[in-house]
Amino acid sequence: MKDLKYVLAYTIPISTYFSIIESGYYTFLTVFYAYGFIPILEIILDQQDQKYDSIEKENRLKNKLFDLMLYFNIPIVFSLLGFGLWQLSNTSLTSIEQTGKVLSLGILLATNGINVAHELGHRVTSWERYGSKLLLCLSLYMHFYIEHNFGHHKNVATSEDPATAKKNQSLYEFWWTSIIGQIKSAWHLQKILLKQRNVSFFSIYNDLLFYFVFQVTYLLFLYLTLGRLGMFYGLLIAFVSVLMLESINYIEHYGLLRKKGDTGRYEPVKTIHSWNSNHIVGRLVLYELTRHSDHHHRASKKYQVLENSSESPQLPWGYPTSMLVALIPPLWFYKIHPRLEAFEGSTN
Repeated sequence: MKDLKYVLAYTIPISTYFSIIESGYYTFLTVFYAYGFIPILEIILDQQDQKYDSIEKENRLKNKLFDLMLYFNIPIVFSLLGFGLWQLSNTSLTSIEQTGKVLSLGILLATNGINVAHELGHRVTSWERYGSKLLLCLSLYMHFYIEHNFGHHKNVATSEDPATAKKNQSLYEFWWTSIIGQIKSAWHLQKILLKQRNVSFFSIYNDLLFYFVFQVTYLLFLYLTLGRLGMFYGLLIAFVSVLMLESINYIEHYGLLRKKGDTGRYEPVKTIHSWNSNHIVGRLVLYELTRHSDHHHRASKKYQVLENSSESPQLPWGYPTSMLVALIPPLWFYKIHPRLEAFEGSTN
């Protein structure tokens, strides 16, 4: 029964449902929950640092419940987004209500959409990877599948990785450089993959071309079913979800760099090249994404066996609070730089 704690990840969809059906400031329910209630809980609740022995890991990997809890997000996200877009396009709403619903749906797409897509994108079965791409399509960010798996995990904590924030770089600057940089990186990687197959750019093996077609088809579907307003809201919600994703990218690797040897090659990716957060509520809501150091150490590990990495630099807060603090660059620098510099001093 203790494994059912991951149903906490469904609290974002539940709060989003009420954000959709409610009016007034209640439409911000998901915003208040994700960036108000969860941070308060993470202050109150103790962090847990359990380790799994080999038998526990084997049992957790065999338990299909963990996979099912992940898969259920696909119909949930599609259903709630469809319902929300219909409400936005066909109901008379105030500007406050429109904003609340858009932000709530954007949070849903980021946490239960892109985040779940990230987990499924590292799986070995093709249908799980298709599920990843389906979820990414809703955020118009399908190139993330190529760039993240073939680019980010290789180049993380280097100047060559657009998803690694530089020291003294503000979140707002990072949004711009990361989004543009990842698009460019994805196309560069796609060309390399095509060259390895010895096929032309206009080939059935050019996944990015298919992703472009799928995303345009999605927007066209919104236009035909919900009109220009529905398509506009679809774009807006996708944009919010992408900014949330990039805010998470920002706090996950901020200021961390791998050392380069005499040969010009970077040292291997280690657990010290990602910020770690072991705050329990954020862990469960985000399917252990906050144990990011262990994920980068071995990307194939499923979320249910990720563990806390005590040797990694530790965020002073959970992800939701960290994202809020990062919105105020002077405050973020003031709180994080001493930790970053102390960590750098301990590893030199």
